[in-house]
Amino acid sequence: MEKRSLDGITLEQILHHLVDQYGWEVLGQKIPVRCFISDPSVKSSLKFLRKTPWAREKVEQLFLQS
Repeated sequence: MEKRSLDGITLEQILHHLVDQYGWEVLGQKIPVRCFISDPSVKSSLKFLRKTPWAREKVEQLFLQS
């Protein structure tokens, strides 16, 4: 299986794609972090993901699978 690259794709673009594809509720089920479950917003999620490498990795992996 070929590994796709995230080069040139911002975290914000990834997050918008996932929210458009799954919606906040399903995204919160797939990656159960508070910023996706409780009063979710792109701004708060980006802030959290930029400070939390393990959560960002999960988001990037979900993006690559979608």
